Order: sequence, then C-alpha cells, then structure tokens
Amino acid sequence: MTEDPYVIHRSLLFTVAYEMLGSAADAEDVLQESWLRWADVDRAQVRDPRAYLVRIVTRQALNRLRTVARSRVDYVGEWLPEPLLTSPDVAEDVELAESVSIALLTVLETLGPTERAVFVLREVFEMPYGEIAEAVGKSAAAVRQIARRAREHVAARRPRTKVSRSEQRTVVERFLAALRTGQVQDLMEVMAPDVVLIADGGGVAAAAPAPVHGSDLVAALLARPDRTVSTVWLNGAPAGRVEVDGRLAAVSLVVEDGRVTRIHAVVNPRKLTRLDEPAELAR
Repeated sequence: MTEDPYVIHRSLLFTVAYEMLGSAADAEDVLQESWLRWADVDRAQVRDPRAYLVRIVTRQALNRLRTVARSRVDYVGEWLPEPLLTSPDVAEDVELAESVSIALLTVLETLGPTERAVFVLREVFEMPYGEIAEAVGKSAAAVRQIARRAREHVAARRPRTKVSRSEQRTVVERFLAALRTGQVQDLMEVMAPDVVLIADGGGVAAAAPAPVHGSDLVAALLARPDRTVSTVWLNGAPAGRVEVDGRLAAVSLVVEDGRVTRIHAVVNPRKLTRLDEPAELAR
C-alpha cells in the first residue's frame, strides 16, 4: 500500500507552518486543519501532491497568522518564537538551520502575514512565483513585488555578519560557561558592549518587560550562580538550557565578531514543552 503523501511530507509541512507562525503549537493545529481538508480531496485529480499540500498548509497558516497577530498585540511583555529542540544534523543543512533560527523568526514577526508567507515560500523553500501566487491568492506579478519588499525588510534587520559554525559554538560555550559561574566579569568579556537581552515570560513567568540594552545591565541581570546550565541544540544552533529553582529557560544567542550581540531568553513555560524530543524539520 502506497504511503499517503501527507505522511510523506509531514516534516516539510510542519516546517512551513512553523516558519510562518513561530509557534509549534499553532503549526500543529494548522496541520490538523490541513489534514481534514486533504482527506476530502480527490487524490486522482492532484498532479503534484507536495505542492498541493504546501498550498493547503499555507492558506491555513495565513488564516491562523491573521488571528494570532491580533492576540500578540495584547501579549504581556516581549513575544519570542517558540524554541524547538533539534538534532545536530539539522545544522548540517545551513539554509534550513538559518531559516528556523530564533533570530530570523524574530525578524519575520515584523512582516505582515502575506509578506511572511511569500518570504518563507520563496526564500526558504524556493517555490516558483506562480505556485506562491496560488497559495496566497495574489497574482504572480504582485507576489514578485511582495517578495522583493520582504527580502529587503528582512535583510535590513537580520544579523549583518555570517559566523562560522565553529565560531558560533565556541562563543556560545564561553557564554554558557560564564552563565554557570554567575560572575559579572566573565559575562562582560563574552558579550558585546551594546548587547541586547530580550526575554519572553508571557506574563506567566518573571521576565524583563522590555529589551535590556548594554553589557553592564545585562551582566548584572544574569549574574547569579545557583542554576544548572547545559548546552542543547535549539532551532539548528547550539544554545542553552537553564534551570533555576525548578524553572526552565531556553537561551538562544546571536554572535557577531566573536561576541554575543543578542540574547533571546524564553521563560514562558507554555513555550518550553518541546525541549525533550527533537522536532522533525525538512525543506
């Protein structure tokens, strides 16, 4: 018996939905809704199941994105993407790892729903403009314009320098070692002077309500010794899993010029339910 195309492409479909939404929970809901629609389709009329399924997921994700965009306006404090535990081999696919990075997903939050969908489908999954047009309900010419604007928008906001995997890992390990000691000086040495800390507590866990700027303020905030720090792979990159008094945090870092320039710390427990089993991602 031939395996259902939905099952074959599920990892791809989850990745599309997750990159559009920044939330694994919302992505799973979208996949459930998409499966119900796929179940009613006459498969004999579908020439390219992969493209057809991506269109279904894109439309459902767009609907969900427009809904959650309104709710995120009322979110308490800073909103960060839901971190995913990933196996180290995700990092082997450099483009996939970059596309699911917390840094990029945070930038994608500044795009409108259609712009985000177009960017993800074109820049990450390299779909033809015609197929994207069908998925988002626009003309191919309009999609080309949207893609150009989205690309320029993202390029202006993402980290400006590319860092090798070895340098990223070295700096992350240095930062996590400093976090273990809880010494201000150790933290100051591994962070850029203009480092920014963004914490997401969602009103459920204690977190800075706004971004904290400057290595002196960030180091003072992070300097405490009574915690457990371990290295994990989150969203295709080495990151930190931190436990303090039974509370969990996921810490992702942006590295530039040998120092940490941005710290994304998720402490909202509702976003930390997927740190025990690696997510299956695919392009």
